[in-house]
Amino acid sequence: MAVCTDHLFKVLVVGDVRVGKTSVVLRSVRKSFSENYKTTIGVDFALKTVQRDPRTVVRLQLWDIAGQEQTRNLSRVFYREARGALVVFDAHNWPTLDSAARWKSDLDAKVSLDSGRPIPALLLANKCDLMEQRDRDAMAPSLDHFCLLHGFSGWFETSAKEGTNIEEAGSLLVEQMMTDSSDGLQQNKDVIKPGQRSGRSIASPCCWGGAR
Repeated sequence: MAVCTDHLFKVLVVGDVRVGKTSVVLRSVRKSFSENYKTTIGVDFALKTVQRDPRTVVRLQLWDIAGQEQTRNLSRVFYREARGALVVFDAHNWPTLDSAARWKSDLDAKVSLDSGRPIPALLLANKCDLMEQRDRDAMAPSLDHFCLLHGFSGWFETSAKEGTNIEEAGSLLVEQMMTDSSDGLQQNKDVIKPGQRSGRSIASPCCWGGAR
């Protein structure tokens, strides 16, 4: 019988209020967009299943963390066991990029991989549909430097409204988390138990017909 590996990862989605975090999550999970989302209070959750290949299923727990300042007082609790993050800013509202640096610093201070390294975090320049192409082109070098400076593992221009690069960003983050998970399994192969914690690989009969 073919064996299918089933991975579970907790992914944080953080950033300031109204940068489009909830829109990014719902575009990814439901392939939809609405102008009428209410501001998240505390944390919302969504589940996404990805058929990475015929024998590998990846389940994502997306934690949509509220952007209010008071939420950061509880962030250590919310961040626990996370294996990846999407840090969102509003590309049409440049000051939110400064806040993205603070969110990344908060992540690095409060959650890490088993190896002690920071969890992989992608920067999403959301609402790019509101920008002129020349402004988007001019933004790229700045974001390259910003990501190097603050330790992001990459960045994407995204539009939750139009669906631009939402799946691409998610796919890259999954690949980064899978790499980190494989490294962790190699380092801890004598002590890992199936289902021990998020990010571990659980071997099971390959019975998945596709993403659900």
